[in-house]
Parts: sequence; C-alpha cells; structure tokens
Amino acid sequence: MTLLTWFAKKWAYSLAIAFTLCATVSANAQELNCKVTVNAQQVQTTERRIFSDMEQAFTQFFNTRKWTNDVYKQEERINCNIIINMEEMPSVGNFKAAVQVLSARPVYNSGYESLVFNFADRDWQFDYTESQPLQFNENAFTSNITSMLAYYAYIILGMDYDTYSKMGGTPYFEKAFLIVNNAQQSGAVGWDQFGNNRNRYWLTENLMNAAMIPLREAAYDYHLKGLDLFQEKPNESRVAMLETLKKIQQVKAVRPNSIYPIAFMDAKLDELVNIYSQGDRSVRQQAYDILTKLDPGENDKLQAIIKN
Repeated sequence: MTLLTWFAKKWAYSLAIAFTLCATVSANAQELNCKVTVNAQQVQTTERRIFSDMEQAFTQFFNTRKWTNDVYKQEERINCNIIINMEEMPSVGNFKAAVQVLSARPVYNSGYESLVFNFADRDWQFDYTESQPLQFNENAFTSNITSMLAYYAYIILGMDYDTYSKMGGTPYFEKAFLIVNNAQQSGAVGWDQFGNNRNRYWLTENLMNAAMIPLREAAYDYHLKGLDLFQEKPNESRVAMLETLKKIQQVKAVRPNSIYPIAFMDAKLDELVNIYSQGDRSVRQQAYDILTKLDPGENDKLQAIIKN
C-alpha cells in the first residue's frame, strides 16, 4: 500500500460522512460541496427542530450560490465541512457558537484528498429563527450569519485556488476582506483587529499581507510540485516539499505570532509526518528539524519521522 493510498483510506474514513450530501443539494451545487453540521448538545431547549433547519439552510447557502465566474463540473466542486458547536443560547433565537472549518482538494493520480484548510473560529454570535431567509450582499453588512458563511466560502475558495496557481486565491481573499470591513461596523465579535489575533480579521490580514507571499507560494509548490507528483516521484516530491517548509519557516521567523502559518500546520501536520516517515534519512532529518520549530508542541508526534 502506498502512502497516498493509506492517506486516502484514512481521509475517507474520517470525513466520508462529512462530505456526503443529499442528492437534491448536490444537483444544484456550484463551486462548493459543503456539509454543515450543527452540534447543539450543550444548548438547553425543547425546540430542537431549529437546529436541523439551520443545518439545511446553511448548507444550501454554501452549495446553491454561485461564488465565482468559473465553470465547475459536478466532480470538480471543493469538498468542505463546517462544524458548528453551539455553546450557549443567551436568549430565544440568539446563539453563541464555535466553528471548525475544513476544506480539501484532490491529489493528482490518486484517490487521496489533502486537507488544505483547518481553522477554528471561536467567536460567533448570531440571531436565527426557523425558516429565516438568508440574504447576502457582498457590498454591505446584512447579518452576522450570512457575513460569516460567505466569508468562509471565499476563504475556502482562495485557499483552493492558491494550490493550483501562485497567488490564485487573491480575488477571493479580497472579497473576504471586504466582508470583514463591512462587518466591523456591526460591532459583532470576531471581525475586530483589536480582538483575538486568531480571528477573521487577522486571518484575512495575513492572507493579504506581502510578508505572507512566500507562504502562499509555498502552498502552490507544496501541492503542484509535491503532492501531485508524489505517486510517481516520491523522493523528488519530498525534496520539493522540504523547500516549501523552509519558506514557511522564514515567514514564521519574521511574524512568529501570525495565524496563517499556524493554520497551515494544523491542516498539514499529520500528512507531513506520514510523508517523511519514509524516504531518504537526511531529507527526513531536515524535515524533522524544521517541523519541530514550526510546531514544537507536537514533538511526540514528529518523532515518527526519525525513529526508523
């Protein structure tokens, strides 16, 4: 079994349910194939139907809207998963939640999908009533629901486009930044540059900041020159991916507290450990040395790279 085959089976096992949508939604899908899951176990209410209604409405918002000018085939849609963990209902129809956002892209010549984006957003508060229409205007703040959902739609698109062409995600990050600017006027949490440095504002700032260009270019090289060639040239791919890790290390040295390098590692760490647990010993050692600096809290997991 090859590494990518192993990855494919692991990914399919962990996210198969998350990426399975009902036929009616899939038939109308545009760029995104998004599964929204609302976990409301912590919320004490007898009106449970609102959460299934919310799941369906949010899923349709992602999957039935046209987000780009490009033409997508059904099988080309971007697989993504939005997990909304409801934490509190301060009043009827008002919710506080933490959100996990994940997206993946296929690897050429394999059945494996690589996790591209893995981000925890812990600051979302919004009002929702059952069967509420979800109106969105990218040029104005309409609601904290549609601003949040549209924001992550554009971030997912930008991340995906960056893996296929250098800086290809810029138009979508610009749209996300416009949403941030409009939402700041609402006073809602998560959009403010003076708040948590791991919020929506700072993620977008990082993605648009010139200091992050090497990292965004590394995302392209990592996928096109690394993963997409791995099946045919595993050793050359490991070397190419090592160069991307060096770029990420350079970016983190300049801006050590930035969220984008952290988000990159959150998406790629398990993948990197499995890729570098085999191959040339000197390349593996270099990868280990860099990764322990990029993510020192995961040293136990990283030991798998050099133990053989």
